[in-house]
Amino acid sequence: MVTETVTRFALTLEFHGGPFMGLQRQPHGPTVQQAVEDAALAVTGEAITLHAAGRTDAGVHALGMRAHFDLARDFDPFRLGEALSALMRPQPIAVLDCRVVPDDWHARFSCTGRTYEYRIANRRAPLTLEAGRAWHLRRPLDAGAMHDAAQVLVGLHDFTTFRSVHCQSASPVKTLERLTVRREGDHVIIGAAARSFLHHQVRSMVGCLSLVGEGRWSKADLADALKAKDRCKLGLNAPPEGLYFVSATYAGE
Repeated sequence: MVTETVTRFALTLEFHGGPFMGLQRQPHGPTVQQAVEDAALAVTGEAITLHAAGRTDAGVHALGMRAHFDLARDFDPFRLGEALSALMRPQPIAVLDCRVVPDDWHARFSCTGRTYEYRIANRRAPLTLEAGRAWHLRRPLDAGAMHDAAQVLVGLHDFTTFRSVHCQSASPVKTLERLTVRREGDHVIIGAAARSFLHHQVRSMVGCLSLVGEGRWSKADLADALKAKDRCKLGLNAPPEGLYFVSATYAGE
């Protein structure tokens, strides 16, 4: 009996989520997964399945999404990455890195941590260069108050309030390792890190923190929303265009 050998290639992807229905293949519109798989078929002649570290929603961006697929034939990783990027043009997807990894390495299941960043453009003037790439809020935000309130969400909690009703996770209990808020000029940047996140968790936390920043919620209000374990107690779910998948971490890297 002959066992077929395959080579596993790991990709680091950057993409603008605006034109896509999300990363994962969908029957009702274009996705990042479909674009990569179609390009891989054109380059290699093999139908592949792309596995990614995260399943970003429609409109969500990535600075360093990790993914992998298997090929029965051997290819030079650098040339393969270059060819995939070329064939995906003009779609806003780029392969930043392509390398061979062990066949037991999995972009999703081997991942030990994920980081996201959410960008709020906090100014009165309309967005031009950042249209579709940041959440535009005109009312002044108190980033210090937002950061202070955010700390009540850090740690092991039941995040039902901050979980989409469509979330497929087996449990609403997650450990949020880090949630920071800082101001950079007229931008407010929220950073989040955890082993894994619930569907809409980051956007839901950001939406409630924006209420704190505007003075409409207090730190206690945010704590009460968390304790309620009730999606109906969510103050606001931030839109997708300000959210970026930043990085995924793996043991040994």
